[in-house]
Amino acid sequence: MSDDEEIFAVAAALGARLKALGWMAATVESCTGGLIARALTETPGSSAWFDRGFVTYTNASKVAMVGVDEATLSAHGAVSEPTAAGMARGGLANSDARLALSVTGIAGPGGAVPGKPVGTVCFGWAVGTPGEEPVLRVETVRFDGDRAQVRRSAALHALSVAGTMLPVEPKD
Repeated sequence: MSDDEEIFAVAAALGARLKALGWMAATVESCTGGLIARALTETPGSSAWFDRGFVTYTNASKVAMVGVDEATLSAHGAVSEPTAAGMARGGLANSDARLALSVTGIAGPGGAVPGKPVGTVCFGWAVGTPGEEPVLRVETVRFDGDRAQVRRSAALHALSVAGTMLPVEPKD
């Protein structure tokens, strides 16, 4: 199975679970540039469970599109767990989704800063309903490889962990 086929398979499995729950998903992506949204929409009928994707590549777009706090970006930088958390929260708040996943990182070959080497990716996952505080998970992972490998690894990881955030489907 190719890297893309693996990503598409994990996305399709996540979609099937979302559909069974009657939930929608949203993505907020920086370093993956829409790769996760693409994977989710490879499945025919994905409009039943995929609401929208935000590509927030710049700090300004993170603020304008999903409401990441400028103070968070100033204090922690774009590649940080607080920013990933803000992106995931903003994905929920600016969509009809009950699951939002976010990715922000340094895919390379440039962009590394002290303490944040190339391959550093921060993730956020938020599950919730309007009017309540979402269940939130954040994580930082360092991936090896070139730019394409980091981006694919990040997409696969984001989708894989998203599946663990969903409730167990009710048995019929």
